[in-house]
Amino acid sequence: MSKQMWDNSFSDDDFIYGREPNQFIRQHYSVLPEGGRIACFAEGEGRNAIFLAEQGYEVTTYDQSEIGLEKTKQLAEERGVSVRTVQKDLTVEKVDPYLYEGAIMVFGHVPKDDQAFLIKSMIDSVKLGGYIMFEVYSDDQLPYRSGGPKTEEMLYNPSDVLDWINDYKCLHFYYGEADRVEGKRHLGLGHVIQVIIQKI
Repeated sequence: MSKQMWDNSFSDDDFIYGREPNQFIRQHYSVLPEGGRIACFAEGEGRNAIFLAEQGYEVTTYDQSEIGLEKTKQLAEERGVSVRTVQKDLTVEKVDPYLYEGAIMVFGHVPKDDQAFLIKSMIDSVKLGGYIMFEVYSDDQLPYRSGGPKTEEMLYNPSDVLDWINDYKCLHFYYGEADRVEGKRHLGLGHVIQVIIQKI
């Protein structure tokens, strides 16, 4: 999906995925080292980044949409926290390695040919001993019609994900249904892949 498409989506007056964090992040964020530096990949309007900043983390968010990043700054100001924002096309630009104690991504959907690059960049950005966690829609999401991309080309295959995380300590892997109520774009039962790994 292009920068222009995301800029258009985020131009909506509302926060299209809501202002509250993803449920998976809310349930599991405490695995991240307390007070650590955390990178939020493909973070959009910033709901997860702001939540983590409220928990005392030092947060940097990466997204290709300038409008999404501006809304992140707006939400951070409303909530009285500080979040660093960086514009980057994560399908072609890597984040520098070994910068963070943890990294997260929520529904960072890119074309299949770009998915391995994105996940590797996220893992590489974390120091040894750090944690990576993400939730994405699986290939089985399309029939659910509850959100996410409208083509399988932008969804994730569980076998691919297992290959990408094979070299790391897996603390959590889930492939199945999950109910999500996130703004206007994620409403109802869907089919997700969840991962928490430690880089050791």
